[in-house]
Amino acid sequence: MKVSLNIAQQYAGDAQLMPNGADALIAAIGAQLGAIEAIEYFAPKYEGIVVVRVVDCEKHSNADKLNVCKVDDGGVVEHAQRDEQGLVQVVCGAPNVRAGLLVAWIPPKATVPTTHGTSEPFVLDARELRGVVSNGMLASASELGLSDDHDGLLEIDPTTDVDGDKPQPGMQFKKLYGLDDIVIDLENKMFTHRPDCFGVLGVAREFAGIQNQAFKSPDWYTQKPEFEAPKGEILPLQVTIEDKKNVPRLMAVAMSGLKNGHSPAWMQAALTRMGIRPISAIVDTTNFIMQLTGQPLHAYDYDKLSSVSGNVPTLLARSANDNEKITLLSGKELTLSSEAVVIATDKDPIGLAGIMGGGNTEVDEQTTRIVVEVASFDMYNIRRSCMKYGVFSDAATRFNKGQSALQNDRVLKLAMDMLAEMCGASAASQVFDVQHEVKVFAPVTVSAEFINVRLGSSLTADEIAAILNRTELKSTINGDSITVEPPFWRTDLELAEDVVEEVGRLYGYDKLPVALPRRSTKAGSKDAGLVVKARIRTLLSSAGANEILTYNFVHGNLLDTFGQQRDKALQLSNALSPDLQYYRMTLLPNVLDKVHANIKAGFSEFALFEMGKTHNNFDLDETDFNLPKESNFLAFIYAADAKTAKHKSGAAYFEAQKYLEFLLKKLGVTYNLKSIEGELPDSPVTKPYDPKRSAYVLDENGNILGMIGEFRSTVSKKLKLPEYIAGFELDTDELSTSADKVAYEPSSKFPKIEQDVSLKIPADISFDSLSTCLREALIEKKPKGTLASFKPLDIYQVEGEETKNVSFRLTISSQERTLKSSEVNSLLDAVAESAAKTFGAVRI
Repeated sequence: MKVSLNIAQQYAGDAQLMPNGADALIAAIGAQLGAIEAIEYFAPKYEGIVVVRVVDCEKHSNADKLNVCKVDDGGVVEHAQRDEQGLVQVVCGAPNVRAGLLVAWIPPKATVPTTHGTSEPFVLDARELRGVVSNGMLASASELGLSDDHDGLLEIDPTTDVDGDKPQPGMQFKKLYGLDDIVIDLENKMFTHRPDCFGVLGVAREFAGIQNQAFKSPDWYTQKPEFEAPKGEILPLQVTIEDKKNVPRLMAVAMSGLKNGHSPAWMQAALTRMGIRPISAIVDTTNFIMQLTGQPLHAYDYDKLSSVSGNVPTLLARSANDNEKITLLSGKELTLSSEAVVIATDKDPIGLAGIMGGGNTEVDEQTTRIVVEVASFDMYNIRRSCMKYGVFSDAATRFNKGQSALQNDRVLKLAMDMLAEMCGASAASQVFDVQHEVKVFAPVTVSAEFINVRLGSSLTADEIAAILNRTELKSTINGDSITVEPPFWRTDLELAEDVVEEVGRLYGYDKLPVALPRRSTKAGSKDAGLVVKARIRTLLSSAGANEILTYNFVHGNLLDTFGQQRDKALQLSNALSPDLQYYRMTLLPNVLDKVHANIKAGFSEFALFEMGKTHNNFDLDETDFNLPKESNFLAFIYAADAKTAKHKSGAAYFEAQKYLEFLLKKLGVTYNLKSIEGELPDSPVTKPYDPKRSAYVLDENGNILGMIGEFRSTVSKKLKLPEYIAGFELDTDELSTSADKVAYEPSSKFPKIEQDVSLKIPADISFDSLSTCLREALIEKKPKGTLASFKPLDIYQVEGEETKNVSFRLTISSQERTLKSSEVNSLLDAVAESAAKTFGAVRI
């Protein structure tokens, strides 16, 4: 949010916002309020530009559209070419140039403001135009950076007040309209829960508070206004609230007799400094008041409103109808649902409430009659609508912070007065004020001890009350207790802790004593889950895999791609964006979603992994709260493009299995792979996998750690995955309980013996079943004190035959002695016999 220090000071009354200079205020803001994103100094942009009076204006002898002017600069500009009367000659082509005008002159050696600070600043000089020397130029509002108006010179009103003086030739132009200004761009997050601080008035109040200055709001803001009955033309108007849940207050008035030209130069300059483009007197007035008070307001063209209404021009705050359409001021067309709130006539919607008005009632240059609306809306509804429809505006930014409905009448009265002064407007209807449950905050009582204990301070009740009163938080003392009455613009003061925060910020956290809390020097125990995650990260990285970090939230389309049901996912009511509406149920979709982009970027072979949390709305903790259970997973994929895959000897599944085996072996996890029989269970984890090319990962007790495999063709097609891709997903909570549970056995000092065994088995026997049988027989039959393991070597099957040959290599060693070949052969015979009994295997 951009805040002009000049404008803030203008509305600060007797409070001095910069008693020790701008730098001291900027330092205090950073220390006591929050971050400053940028500081813009406006005065240098207008250095050297002066106010001049056009004394003489004659047509150029060699150009029909140019005029030769003589201007009086009061003699302040050095090195200017002057005539015997001390006047300076300037050639000007503006249609409104004439003798007697006060205008801005950019003399030679001065820079055009709109080019100041750019890579190519435009510095003027004296040069000939059609044979006549022009010393610099007379400037338009556009060239001065005040607005987009470049149709003529900026005419300076001779009655303009400049610190008690009037504009005179030779005056520095930057003294006009507050252009000798500093604009501070404040980070909005510092005011997330302070709706009043989304206006200059509220920010000025904070600036005064942190500078130990007592702030007093203008009378028009603090005093309840009185609205006079219309004296001239009466326009029919009807104002109604239908959606009372989301619209606590709606005020409106019709006004007539307007002339919608350019707004005054001071207002254009103010809006420009605050980052708002001037448009017209009516729109600029509503924008300026919103920037000043934080309260958005909207003006409708009365005649356009009447044309889209029935018998009586109507403003109706209601819920939208399903599939109802509206075209906004931005030109964007929306199809609404019943969750949205609209401002409508008795026939059609004319605005998305609190966010943006509709194009069918837009104020334009021909507007002479308007309806001014000031309303309040439920901030949560505004947030949901912004995220759902992807429409964001300055008004929505303020409404979704919870603007006070109690300031609406003040804002409407100010708007009516300003429009009357600038546009000649007058009230043409009664002031409608429709209310429903406008919230008024009760006083908050807190003790000085309560505050001091939490801040570590030693402030007295009198000192605390003085601090709070500086920012118009009326505080009364009763012994050690302070009762704070929240003013109508403060919607955030409800708890004693809120008062503690106010005192801490306004007093200054840097003034509080610094003391570390007492704590034991005993080292805390390590969290098993964090240890396993750190080891996984190190191991997979050392194996060449790259870790990624994605959002915990996903688009519903990604869930659909993986066959995961949206109704089983947690849907966010306040999503970061329309693309992040659901909490992920597994990690694999996020990882696979990044594969195509990496292949497209030229990476031919890579492995990616991510560790993170997942939630769903069906697996709930068995507690009184019945909250969604949090799970921790590791997702891994290996992928290669078609060219790289040609040089691979096996399927992608086995590449992923290499990483799995490496990881689990290093973690000390004994695992088995179990083939999938029939259809996969209905689980978010299993949805991406092809059941014929996947397997369960089990620990030694048969508990499922996760899955490994290749992916369904529908998933690969929708995400544009390469053919050579596989991966696995493991529950890291289960891994943390299984890691390093295997008893340590030192390597043998004696020679190891390796022998191969080949078995012929029926073709329908799975490798997993045979491998499990051999492993169990090996553990049972191996001699005491030996280390033994089986490693698969080869599977050979002739197409069409009912049997296949499977080869393993036995590795065995003893901790006590050198084994004999006969012992190894006996062990192999025993293992083969077990396979023969179980599967009818024949040793070959």
